[in-house]
Amino acid sequence: MKRVVQTQPTEAWEEGDEHHQSDSQGPARDATVAPSRPEPLRTEFDFELPRGYVDANGKVHKLGTMRLATARDELLPLHDDRVRENPAYQTVVILARVITRLGDLGNDDVRASVIENLFASDLRFLQELYKRVNTEGHTRAAVTCPACHERFTVDLAGGRLGEQ
Repeated sequence: MKRVVQTQPTEAWEEGDEHHQSDSQGPARDATVAPSRPEPLRTEFDFELPRGYVDANGKVHKLGTMRLATARDELLPLHDDRVRENPAYQTVVILARVITRLGDLGNDDVRASVIENLFASDLRFLQELYKRVNTEGHTRAAVTCPACHERFTVDLAGGRLGEQ
């Protein structure tokens, strides 16, 4: 793994003085230092459902993509009659708007009726994923192993162990 360290520019040093160091504890000036770049904004997040959506033909759809929600995605459902009758239905409407792909189903095919027919564990998974990507901007979580107490990160978007 390559470590990138951002440094502040210091006073000029003479050409040929390749091993000059800025101070006794700092890195050598000839060390390659890459400027740190902010991560580009991710607007879509791939996921794998724990169980999967089973369509009318019995085909299971597990892999999908969710995009970041917009203000419109959260406001429009408030005018939906189904949400007015049952405020809990807002989750279904919002998820149908932000899931752009689910298995072979494209953006136009992922509707509220598809979300309604998910298994409860898959719905819960998508609710947590929605919350994470729209509040924190990523699908990673810091965890600690209960056995050895080592800290590491995991990707909550699903997938099998060892896969990226």
